[in-house]
Amino acid sequence: MAQGYDFSVSVVLPARNEAAGLKTVLPRIRAAVSGAEILVVDDGSDDETSAVAQAAGAKVIRHPYPKGNGAAIKTGARNATGEVIVFMDADGQHEPESIPSLLSKLSEGYDMVVGARDAGGQASIGRYFANGFYNRLASWMTGYPIADLTSGFRAVRARHFRRFLYLLPNGFSYPTTSTMAFFRSGLSVAYVPIRAQRRHGKSHVRLLKDGLRFFVIVLKIGTLFSPMRLFLPISAALFLTGVCYYAYTFVTMHRFTNMSALLLISALLTFLIGILSEQISALHYKGTEGE
Repeated sequence: MAQGYDFSVSVVLPARNEAAGLKTVLPRIRAAVSGAEILVVDDGSDDETSAVAQAAGAKVIRHPYPKGNGAAIKTGARNATGEVIVFMDADGQHEPESIPSLLSKLSEGYDMVVGARDAGGQASIGRYFANGFYNRLASWMTGYPIADLTSGFRAVRARHFRRFLYLLPNGFSYPTTSTMAFFRSGLSVAYVPIRAQRRHGKSHVRLLKDGLRFFVIVLKIGTLFSPMRLFLPISAALFLTGVCYYAYTFVTMHRFTNMSALLLISALLTFLIGILSEQISALHYKGTEGE
């Protein structure tokens, strides 16, 4: 039982080649939440990550090869013994001194509390604006204000978080998925402002890779939470375009063109895909409402 709280706490840190960061982060975690279980998931590191964590008194689980940040999060969630799990980075970006703020907010009755970063905590100015767009998009999709969709610094009630492990990807988008899953299930989510250290190194944006990543995130948000809020506007836009184009060709050429037919059929198919996605999305949460 963590000192000062009526629930037990586990702190999970996914780590790959983070020996240097763990040397300073782990003692600070111990000082911030005495009595908490500290679990380091070594995601196939080739440095002294495991040795440093063990020397600091942390429980270590090692992946035999790198599986991804999300996979490490899932391993930590399965093996944590605390009623509440705090997830944070091992590189020093997240300040352990902020953990009590998350736990205090959680004790007010919330199921997940996320540390919301300011502009100074973003990796680059480009990522700051990109995350701002993600936040606004997710807020529109859910109908709830989302201050930081992609923050990996969060405290969750373990029994709820484990319900959605099968939804979480093995990559770096677990914060997005878990946040949307909690909102979709009607669980309570809160945000508290935190100060995050800027990551070292320069961000190299690659158009193809980052553009594809953005596209996947948009689709994931839409299909996970409320598919029709994504597909319905697209369908409506295609329908209106098709009608307007038909009106134009009818006036100018007195005929119905193949392009008009294509746009109208695309509108219908998009609408039907949205309905199907809505049903599939509902099946993801079937059987979890009584927990």
